[in-house]
Amino acid sequence: MATGGRSQPGETVVRRHRPDYYIVLFMGLLMLCGLVIIYAIGPQRANVLNNSYGSNYSDSYFFFKQAISLMLSLVAFGVMSTVSYLWVVKNGSKLLLFGFAACTVLAIAGWANLGIAQESLGATRWFNLGPLGSLQPAEILKFGVLVFVAGFLGAKMKQGRVNEVEGTLLPIVVITGLSILFIIGIQKDLGTGIALTSIIATMLLVAGVSKKIGLIIFTSALVVGVGFIMTAPHRIDRITTYLKGDASSTADAGSYHVEHAKIAIGTGGLFGVGVGNSVQATGYLPEAINDSVFAIMGETFGFVGLMTILGLFVALLMRLLKVMDHLIDPRLKLLVAGVFGWFGAHVILNVASMIGIFPLTGITLPLLSFGGTSMIFIAAALGLAFQLSRYTIHPSRLKEATYEDSSSRRRVGRSRHTSRRSS
Repeated sequence: MATGGRSQPGETVVRRHRPDYYIVLFMGLLMLCGLVIIYAIGPQRANVLNNSYGSNYSDSYFFFKQAISLMLSLVAFGVMSTVSYLWVVKNGSKLLLFGFAACTVLAIAGWANLGIAQESLGATRWFNLGPLGSLQPAEILKFGVLVFVAGFLGAKMKQGRVNEVEGTLLPIVVITGLSILFIIGIQKDLGTGIALTSIIATMLLVAGVSKKIGLIIFTSALVVGVGFIMTAPHRIDRITTYLKGDASSTADAGSYHVEHAKIAIGTGGLFGVGVGNSVQATGYLPEAINDSVFAIMGETFGFVGLMTILGLFVALLMRLLKVMDHLIDPRLKLLVAGVFGWFGAHVILNVASMIGIFPLTGITLPLLSFGGTSMIFIAAALGLAFQLSRYTIHPSRLKEATYEDSSSRRRVGRSRHTSRRSS
């Protein structure tokens, strides 16, 4: 079973066909919802910052910046849905090295107190690009890990060596460890670290890692996670606040955040207070435009609106699962699995922390939260999944099929399955 090249006698070739446009539809609707909510609360956010820090943000600043991020995200989606997946997989190691290099430069710049390293709330996670805004290198690293591990682990799947410790699992553990060191250890970003771990864990699960090895990996990851929590006082406070539940004091920062998120969602009722009428966005709910946007959407659009948004998320995740299930090349199957783990981790962690099911974790709600880097790279990952949806096959033909080289640019309205006889 090979990708590209000539098929062998008796093999079935999967040719390029029409992609899954539902991915574009659901992604576009979520982006539109995000733009609407930023338009609604942007002026309130600008007013809060201007009063608190003496800045001079206009009422339309956040809306226009989000619109620019959205356009760049669409460009990223278009590029990754057009550039051959073979080229992307082939350059997975370069993407990974570039991600590590970017994180290393940021760490050095932060240590040296250089202006290019942007510090916020005691953490250095962004490059300050001046008028161009900021760039979070952790997102580059996540994308590099996604592509490299999918290619590497997919090759091991073909060889039947997924559970080989030295040749397969040890390199993945090293890559994961270095990534976590940069993201959680140096950049102090636990939420992004969990998302990156989810990418790798999802790919290992789909690759067929044994239950014994999976349990060892899960236990090790849990121990490492507890270690990172115990070495950071603010993370301990969040866990303590979570365990106390409703009995925690509202004076605690973590409890204050979650309580006001619940107030926002509860205030929205069935249909919400309407666009521009949010009270929590006026300065009561921290990070209203970023990590807490789900709660603000609950206040604005109500229970019906939140269920609609969650329905769009679920629908998009289900399309990713469908594409993954109908791919035969292990590398491509793992790529889409990684995108599913990436996107799903962000949605679950953000929503669960806003309603108090999980401890509070700073992580964006994909395609909805204000910010450019996260949206751009998630859109790029979805663009890659969209491209791979051109190479799916009917489940009844999965065992006998192989792929046609993606460099073939025939436009086919539907899947064509042809069997070549030996000459």
